Amino acid sequence: METENKSFQEVNEGYTMLEAINEAKRCLHCKVPQCKKGCPISHDIPDWIHELSMGNLGNAMNIINNKSNLPSVCGRVCPHEKQCEGHCVLNKRGEGIRVGKLERFIADFDGNMSLIRENLLPKTRGKIAVIGSGPAGLTIAGDMARQGFNVEIFEMEPEPGGVLMFGIPEYRLPKEIVRREIKKIEELGVVFHCNTTVGKGDLTIEKLFEMGYDAIFMGTGTGVPKKLHIPGSNLKGVRQAIWFLRRVSLYNEGNLSREEVVVHEGNRVFVIGCGNTAMDAARTAVRIGASHVEVVYHRTVNEMSALRSEYEDAVAEGVKFSWQSSIVEIHDDNGTLNEVVIESNGERRTEKADFVIMAVGSAPASRIVSTTTGIDVDERGYVLTREKPYGMTTRKGVFAGGDVVNRPSTVVLAMRDAKRVAEGMAQYVDAVKLIEAVNEKGEMKKPEV
Repeated sequence: METENKSFQEVNEGYTMLEAINEAKRCLHCKVPQCKKGCPISHDIPDWIHELSMGNLGNAMNIINNKSNLPSVCGRVCPHEKQCEGHCVLNKRGEGIRVGKLERFIADFDGNMSLIRENLLPKTRGKIAVIGSGPAGLTIAGDMARQGFNVEIFEMEPEPGGVLMFGIPEYRLPKEIVRREIKKIEELGVVFHCNTTVGKGDLTIEKLFEMGYDAIFMGTGTGVPKKLHIPGSNLKGVRQAIWFLRRVSLYNEGNLSREEVVVHEGNRVFVIGCGNTAMDAARTAVRIGASHVEVVYHRTVNEMSALRSEYEDAVAEGVKFSWQSSIVEIHDDNGTLNEVVIESNGERRTEKADFVIMAVGSAPASRIVSTTTGIDVDERGYVLTREKPYGMTTRKGVFAGGDVVNRPSTVVLAMRDAKRVAEGMAQYVDAVKLIEAVNEKGEMKKPEV
């Protein structure tokens, strides 16, 4: 286990203080910053980079906190090459500012040194329940706590973090970094209830309203994996990528035995799909000891949804790729998976296999919707929401965001969506309380002159 855990150490090293300040000094501080336009949450990137260039890390962190609740996470897993860094004017000559590494440096420095402790507003504006503690739920909680709302999170897992804890491998996002970010949100006054499932037993949406919550946010993600109808796909050796990644995460934390990870030393593993989750699963299989890992994708390299950098890292680590190919059959020997049949350009080949990982997406679970009246979904089970107030479902006071409404696909896009929902929730609660105040008094009291 010790050797394997070393292979899960973070692959991308952070900056030293000197490296970070020298990199920050290269920023042109453009009047119309394209990097900010490329950021889904409109980070004030030139401003905090300028503060860093002068060594003012506290000021830099204050600016970052105005827009992001998860800077150490975003600095590591955001698709910077498509967003801030990809839009940098210096990128045209291959010298774009490494925005992600700079954000990570500032946030890590702040976390390690405990520099920033924000002045908090009294929690008198309203009471909010958040279901799920993934990127969307944590963003809602942080934003609303800063605005004077009393926020409580209900998480079904024993530890908060959602996909950040169980869906992104340790080598890309160390779990201690996630825990540190969550602790900062907790310090804003947010209360976490773990091992608590809404929509199961007596704890329902109706019950939460009875408990006095003014509004409820559903950030439950997509917990039901999609399946491909391939002969043999019901064999025990066929598993979903999220299931596999979660098992490895639990093993690395010491909560599962090595046997329970299922992929063993020397196994031949085939991954179906070519998004970032597929790259995570393939690279994790390499780290866990598989002798052959091959990604099978029905389109071309230029059509994959995975980041090019993730693909290139996978290739460097020994992952094989079969383009314009599909696994059409999965064979077994007395119930044990032993072969896959791969079709490419009308031709078929049979390969020895021990394990097949499906990374073809997932859909929302119906646990909350099925136990609540008035929440409408589309034909695929995604929750329908309004534009005004943004994010509210067809049930008054119940809001939803993140993957459960089929909008975002990455951590930062989930955060962007959640920030808009937080604004919608604040508007709704304020409006309801104003109407209640009017109804109680008959009319608002005129201010004295």
